[in-house]
Amino acid sequence: MAKLALLLCFLILAVSGLANGSATEHKVGIFELKKGDISVNLTNWGATITSLVLPDKHGKPADVVLGYDSIKDYMNDKPYIGAIVGRVANRIGGAQFTLNGTLYKLIANEGKNTLHGGKIGFSDVVWKVARYHNKGPAPYIVFTYHSSDGEQGFPGDLQVTVSYTLIEDNQLSIKMKATALNKPTPVNLAQHTYWNIGGHNSGDILSNEIQIFGSHITLLDSDLIPTGKIASVKGTPYDFLKPHVIGSKMKKLSNGYDINYVLDGGLGDKLKPAAVVYDKKSGRVLELSTDAPGVQFYTSNSLKNVKGKGGFVYEPHAALCLETQGFPDAVNHPNFPSTIVSPGKPYRHQMLFKFSTKA
Repeated sequence: MAKLALLLCFLILAVSGLANGSATEHKVGIFELKKGDISVNLTNWGATITSLVLPDKHGKPADVVLGYDSIKDYMNDKPYIGAIVGRVANRIGGAQFTLNGTLYKLIANEGKNTLHGGKIGFSDVVWKVARYHNKGPAPYIVFTYHSSDGEQGFPGDLQVTVSYTLIEDNQLSIKMKATALNKPTPVNLAQHTYWNIGGHNSGDILSNEIQIFGSHITLLDSDLIPTGKIASVKGTPYDFLKPHVIGSKMKKLSNGYDINYVLDGGLGDKLKPAAVVYDKKSGRVLELSTDAPGVQFYTSNSLKNVKGKGGFVYEPHAALCLETQGFPDAVNHPNFPSTIVSPGKPYRHQMLFKFSTKA
């Protein structure tokens, strides 16, 4: 931890020289939020969470998110570790969609499909630090990004804001807003942190217990593109309505989980429970709530020989992602909740992570 702290200090001084309350558009740095027993480090490259440290049931602290030792590694990152992904998170089939009679062809970056916004999505750009305050009862940072008309093929200029705030009782609040400036456009932002609440270097998450508050999933084809059908999880390996150990259910799958859950509670702007994760060894508990209609449960199936923090190598199932979101490929499925944002009607998306321990 001492080496990591030294590295972070060096990056702040050498890369950006940013001070509390400053706003810099083109330089990349590391920013700390700390409150009580929890500390979070973030970078304005991709508005990314680089570390989140909190104690276990014995009071021993650990970093519970996967990541890298240097900003350069984040710039070369392929699995979107810790970043905000967009303009449209998840997949768009055929890298195209039709809106108001116009066919828009996007940049394909996963075979013939578009994943997480295209070849250069929001995870691969420098965000402006609009506000940063690391003291007081609710330390926070606000990142903004202007996405230009035609970027990765998407229509219209879009102004995006993401805020991270530490609040009472070891809670991290994340709020997103996107304003279409001149044209309707699809927007679906997601936070893509890889969580291992036992510690980023503690091994796989197959022994973690998870509960997901979604009675249905959006069915997929062989390319992981939604078919448009929505199915019940009951009687399937996707049923986590009651807590289950991840590995016990995953044995029935060929690789692991990478599926969108339709969250119970319907649409609306109120927070509803999305998932609870429990690691018995450390005693840590992660509770996630959101106002989004869905959450992507992903067990980092594609991680392989990824050199992470302190030289630790991340392999498949080293972490899990819980990406609250609109439904994947909603632009091509009229029966899904719309992800189209029009001028004068901003996109808003909120999630709340609460951390605790139990014996």
